[in-house]
Amino acid sequence: MMALRTRLARFCAAAAAGALLLTGCGSGSQDPTAGSTNVAGSLDGKQLLTIPREDMGTFERNFNPFSNPDFPMTQQAIFESMLIFNPADGSTTPWLATDWEVAPDSKGVTYNLRDDVKWSDGKPLIADDVVVSFKLQREIRGGFDYIDTVTAVDPHTVKFDFNKPFSPALLDIGQQVIAPAHVWSTVEDPTAFANEDPVGTGPYTTVTNFQSQSFDLGRNPNYWQPDKQKIEGIRMRAFAGNDGANLAAANGDVDWAPQFIPNIEKSFVDKDPEHRFYWFPPTGSMINWQFNTAKAPFDDANVRKALSMAVDREQVTKIGMQGYTIPADCTGLSGAYDSWRDQSVVDACTWTKRDMEAAGKLLDGAGIKLGADGKRVLADGSPFEFDYSVGSTSSDWVSVGNVIAQNLAELGVTVNVAARDWGDVSAGYENGTFDSGIVWSAGAPTPYQFYSGMMSAQTVKPVGEQTFDNYHRFGDKRADALLEEFTAASDESEQKQIMNKLQALFSEDAPVAPLFPGPEWGAANTQRFTGWPNEDNPYATLSVRARTTVLVLTALAPVAG
Repeated sequence: MMALRTRLARFCAAAAAGALLLTGCGSGSQDPTAGSTNVAGSLDGKQLLTIPREDMGTFERNFNPFSNPDFPMTQQAIFESMLIFNPADGSTTPWLATDWEVAPDSKGVTYNLRDDVKWSDGKPLIADDVVVSFKLQREIRGGFDYIDTVTAVDPHTVKFDFNKPFSPALLDIGQQVIAPAHVWSTVEDPTAFANEDPVGTGPYTTVTNFQSQSFDLGRNPNYWQPDKQKIEGIRMRAFAGNDGANLAAANGDVDWAPQFIPNIEKSFVDKDPEHRFYWFPPTGSMINWQFNTAKAPFDDANVRKALSMAVDREQVTKIGMQGYTIPADCTGLSGAYDSWRDQSVVDACTWTKRDMEAAGKLLDGAGIKLGADGKRVLADGSPFEFDYSVGSTSSDWVSVGNVIAQNLAELGVTVNVAARDWGDVSAGYENGTFDSGIVWSAGAPTPYQFYSGMMSAQTVKPVGEQTFDNYHRFGDKRADALLEEFTAASDESEQKQIMNKLQALFSEDAPVAPLFPGPEWGAANTQRFTGWPNEDNPYATLSVRARTTVLVLTALAPVAG
């Protein structure tokens, strides 16, 4: 599962990323003209690509890619990775690396870096930059536990040796952003460093203007692909929720609208059908209702299954999500992972289908009985009542919570939709004080990351200890054994057999309640810029928080005249 603060990609993308700030979308308002570039009238070829950020009412100047990775454009326009995986078409594009070699035993990988890349301050990209970046990433954010050593073989070759076979490593390592060693090795406290004037390899690294509700990035003067810097620069605008961001999109004040837009055909496209479009490709992420399994009675799989059984996923997707997605099943692999799904597990599944009678029996068996007033009480006589935590700006996920609360009321269970600031919500997830909540899982080339985040006992942290993964704090050592088998297997047919076993175990454990595959929100306006990805040309997604964002930034061209 992607961390809320690291993957707002994810997390409303989480991005992942991996783990998620969250990418549910929301309400809130502000002056839609704040930071305006007079979009409709700017067609001199020098116009800035204008993008809203709907979950940040104000910006604080901090481009630290390690401690603040989800700050707008930090990991998309300023810092780059060695390769880019595109979930929209399954392709992998070499980026800062030209090629790579995976060890035959899957216990290492070597990347060959481009020899023509410079940092924005003119210094060359070298292998030591990769070494220092992974050192900082592991120290500050954790992860990459399978890496034993990172070695600069020569100035343009970096070798990763693992402590075990790990077949998903190529893309996992390859998509980590790289920062300059000559800057970061001298930083006294990398966690607190705001990096206000970043040095990066990306196409747009120069902070030309910074205000609390708007900032601009200009061209990197030393970019290694100058022919792809066709746009003048980027303007990010802050909105405390989706209402303001959606109004800006409807008014044509932004070029790119990567947020949830209700009734998008009428509210956005129909206002200028010649220039406006949207595309929501599935990318492998799953939206889950998570329960804090460190708290009773959520530590009981039958209780989790009962709560899941009470949810009407058809209502959730039609009402809460405007019909933009489909209900999930108990594999958690609906959508982009259909080719991995074991249909026999799907057919045997019961706990993601609404069945109030069966749900009631499971709660009865767990000692959670109906009282005289029709409300469920725990064995000690206290009411079975708990919170569903969600960011108040995420109108879609708040709506999902309202549907769930209404569904569970029919079971005699009281669910309080606790809509608060996302910072408070994510803090509750990270330290384990929450009851239940909604979260966006990792999207990746295989379901390995999903099941690792859902069931690995190795990722479980005690309540009170901060975690950026497995917020629900569930672990099954049987899952760890299967995950180890998967990482040691290089043959796809063998991997699928192992994945089938993981699906069956997930169905047995019900560590979370999958709700629906997460659409990758994306809408755009071609009036001022052309070259956007779409269903017919899926060279990237329309996300502004994914690794593929840089593919879009280096493909767009301004309309002039």
